[in-house]
Amino acid sequence: MAKQKEIKTNAMRMLDRMKIPYEAMTYECGEFIDGIQIADKLGLPHEKVYKTLVTVGNSKNYFVFVLPIEGELDLKKAAREVGEKSLAMLHVKDINTVTGYVRGGCTAVGMKKQYVTRIDASAQNLQTMVVSGGHLGTQLELKPEDLRKAANAEFADIVVE
Repeated sequence: MAKQKEIKTNAMRMLDRMKIPYEAMTYECGEFIDGIQIADKLGLPHEKVYKTLVTVGNSKNYFVFVLPIEGELDLKKAAREVGEKSLAMLHVKDINTVTGYVRGGCTAVGMKKQYVTRIDASAQNLQTMVVSGGHLGTQLELKPEDLRKAANAEFADIVVE
């Protein structure tokens, strides 16, 4: 009997190429559900699960932010962090075109292009963090420093206090 091939996302292939260890977790998901529902489905503490948001600046450049699922992106702080006057959230219909990922499956690793990326500084206090795996129904657990390396990101204070 043929062995079922494990499906790898762009993010997983990139982490494999960089020899960055991660653990993939899967869950049943037919459509977008938010990070809080995902954490609950997988029985994960909310503090450990992060979401990935994509914004567009006045310059028309795109910027990626990774923050706790219960956090809210502070657009003013985030804009300062990336040297923009202001930022706006990328429209849902444009996510796939810009990132190569779908809403709910967007991750900072392995996007179509390398965008300026910031990970909320709170991640530095964690042993491991969980982010989308680049596909609906897939999450990846890895060290925050490894995510920083893989996404060519920096840690920053980007969440509303």
